[in-house]
Amino acid sequence: MRWNGQQLDSERADALPGLARLSNLVRSVTTPEFAGVRFHEVLAKSALNRVPGESAMPFGWTINPYRGCSHACVYCFARNTHTYLDLDAGKDFDSEVIVKVNVAEVLAKELAKPSWKHEAVALGTNTDPYQRAEGRYRLMPGIIAALAESGTPLSILTKGTLLRRDLPLIAEAAGVVPVHLAMSIAIYDDELQQSIEPGTPSTRARLDTVRAAREHGLNCSVFLMPVLPYLTDSVEHLERAIAQASEAGASSLTYTALHLRPGAREWFFAWLEREHPELVQRYRDLFRGGSYAPKAYREWLAARMRPLMRSRGLGAHAPAALRAAVTGGGLLAAELPARQPTLF
Repeated sequence: MRWNGQQLDSERADALPGLARLSNLVRSVTTPEFAGVRFHEVLAKSALNRVPGESAMPFGWTINPYRGCSHACVYCFARNTHTYLDLDAGKDFDSEVIVKVNVAEVLAKELAKPSWKHEAVALGTNTDPYQRAEGRYRLMPGIIAALAESGTPLSILTKGTLLRRDLPLIAEAAGVVPVHLAMSIAIYDDELQQSIEPGTPSTRARLDTVRAAREHGLNCSVFLMPVLPYLTDSVEHLERAIAQASEAGASSLTYTALHLRPGAREWFFAWLEREHPELVQRYRDLFRGGSYAPKAYREWLAARMRPLMRSRGLGAHAPAALRAAVTGGGLLAAELPARQPTLF
């Protein structure tokens, strides 16, 4: 569904530089309902994205119906992907959202090809498929239906409670193909959550969505990702997080420490300087060696997490937890590998 009453041009005079060069740009849309956000509707040439062969991910393909994300999480690792369109990784990532309006139709054609091998497909590996715009564009029902009808296993990772709208359809799909859902819930402090993830639904609303998924008979993991050093890595916070995820009926729990890739790193540090200047030097010291928290910190975090997870009957190794996220595996929990690919 697209908004009416908007000018249609393939190359608008006022289009942003990177977007003006796109041959598949339909139009750019603003609306009072989404104040401060501009949507750029494009016609996708393909829907399926192959995961690099050297990747450790347990799925071969991804789909990203949107680029950019109004959830505006300051730590989002996908921020730097916006620079490929001459958009910045900060405010533009939050407010200039690319929408692949024909993605479901293109996907159905790709899945119908004799060469398609019905490998697992993951959604939500880059930007969120259930960000607020999905309430208007409704791209996911067509994507889910196309995957299920073709016999293709799928997984969905999201922070969006719009997922609840599609639970009946997802439950129907789960009757014919392996389906797994995961809800990303990293922060269990309301004030901090709204500061660092200003466009996301509340933690309570996301936990309620986990409950709703389980009531539909679906596996739904909780991704406690990322754990933020000195902000959400206390025993108190982690214990509260694990308890609430368990009480919501999470079928598994997966966690990993914060990593700060280019684009996300600069935006996160700008937030840190505004909101927690006392932590700036500690973060600079911690991430001096690169994008990932040092091994010593990850080992310290694992030692803290293990007994807390065991107390709730959760515990497993990383490859099993990764497989569970796309195949609907059982009660699993782990820290993901330190190095994960950026998936487009």
